[in-house]
Amino acid sequence: MNKEELILKWLNNDLNDQEFEAFKALEDYKDLVKLNQNLQGFKADTYDSKKELQSVLSAIKTEQTAKILWLKPLMRVAAVIAICFSVYFYTNSLDTTVSTEIAEVKTETLPDASTVSLNAKSLLAYNKNDWKTQREVELQGEAFFKVAKGSTFNVNTTSGTVTVYGTQFNVKQRDNYFEVICYEGLVGVTYNTKETKLKPGDSFVVIDGKIIAKEKDYRSAPSWLNSESEFKSVPFKQVVAEFERQYDVEITLMNIDSTQLFTGSFTHENLELALKSIAVPLQVMYSKDNNSIILKRE
Repeated sequence: MNKEELILKWLNNDLNDQEFEAFKALEDYKDLVKLNQNLQGFKADTYDSKKELQSVLSAIKTEQTAKILWLKPLMRVAAVIAICFSVYFYTNSLDTTVSTEIAEVKTETLPDASTVSLNAKSLLAYNKNDWKTQREVELQGEAFFKVAKGSTFNVNTTSGTVTVYGTQFNVKQRDNYFEVICYEGLVGVTYNTKETKLKPGDSFVVIDGKIIAKEKDYRSAPSWLNSESEFKSVPFKQVVAEFERQYDVEITLMNIDSTQLFTGSFTHENLELALKSIAVPLQVMYSKDNNSIILKRE
């Protein structure tokens, strides 16, 4: 039974117990009862039930419309306030992101004049609005940092956190590879909740979940800033992955152990020379077909 039929039967005092419970459940129940009581003094001894129903419904509609008209201005004000707060919190929590594509290097200047140079296929994110109270960046990929002196500076990666107070260092976080090299100042690397302090020339390297001991690095900056990738006792698969990032190619290894260690370098500016640089030390052959390269050991 629909709403109008219930009300009509109620006006005619013709509801059974089940129908009366359904009538009481109507959202307009209290308004109907109140209006009906007010109308009792105006009723004739006999009346048209349908006409009376329309009158009651019209009265309810008028009363509800008045309530809506009164609420609308308040709703508009509340909506404006909500939007203003939303915009404020959104803009204050919005991160600035900087990313690089294959073979691209980009330098970003942070709010405190610190600089970050991003290597190929990397991403940096930070919040300008919170910078004065919290110097913190998120890094995916590889970047070289020159940090201005000041409060604690954190570099967060999925592998670990690097904490500094004004220094120069390089962070590389790739698949199953995490490396931090300190070039100036003091660096703290937190890995698996344990912090390791690095002085100039020190490095912290984790490959496939294992911490690797490395010799001191006395360079003043990473080689990739000069368009060259350099490796010391690194699994060959990491060399191949970096090569693909720098040249937008896909390399297939045939009869080559990708876990064997490689020491050497390749340029970012000459594909043919770069290929020879990684193939000759391993005594392997290579062939090219557009963006596909095969390295093969006979």
